[in-house]
Amino acid sequence: MTKTAAGTDWQAWQDSWDRQQEWYMPDREERFRVMLDMVGALVGPEPGVLDLACGTGSITGRLLKRFPKAVSTGVDLDPALLTIAQRYFAGDERVTFVTADLKDPQWTRKLPYESYDAVLTATALHWLHLEPLAALYGQIGGLVRDGGVFMNADHMIDESTPRINAAERAARHAGMDAAKAAGALDWAEWWALAAQDPDLAAPTAERFVIYGEHADGDMPSADWHARTLRASGFGEARTVWASPSDALVLAVK
Repeated sequence: MTKTAAGTDWQAWQDSWDRQQEWYMPDREERFRVMLDMVGALVGPEPGVLDLACGTGSITGRLLKRFPKAVSTGVDLDPALLTIAQRYFAGDERVTFVTADLKDPQWTRKLPYESYDAVLTATALHWLHLEPLAALYGQIGGLVRDGGVFMNADHMIDESTPRINAAERAARHAGMDAAKAAGALDWAEWWALAAQDPDLAAPTAERFVIYGEHADGDMPSADWHARTLRASGFGEARTVWASPSDALVLAVK
């Protein structure tokens, strides 16, 4: 990644992460748009938000552009992605980052606020298996204020439609192959570049010690997410956006 007069170009790393993620999810911006539409509709234009498993702060960046008076707490365990987030948002008093393991029963104690208007996450919780994910939803139910919202945009597979799933996967991978031929970076290539950056080499090595090459989680259906969220204290929960392979589930406390 290029260097500026002040050092590493953190905007370039943000942009590079977005492009790498979009190789897997060309409709990524659409799910973010719907997510923020529902934040505005349900909790208003000045939300206090918990950006759960925030990575580089993709949700936080879009949140603050849409709602300049919002406040965001980003929480993640990945030291490399958090380094990018912290450097990119450095000096922005609206943003706080917390290093925490969402599988740690005590992780909420590290947060600066006891409750939030909205807890938002995208393409992250499929790293968890069903039991820890259900436990996490119970904790989130205690973090969202009455009338507040939780939203999760992620891979959510309906196993009752195997032919549809196979056709969708084939079509999606054909598109990915075409984008790859045009120069798109995949996950492994992006991390190889991060490992070569002097400012990211050490945290990148650390993140692979923590996670390995990739976590082995579950991808339950959107219906499972909605049912589990209702059992976790939310009054309503349903899908508000979907693609053939992914969904955005919204729950209201």
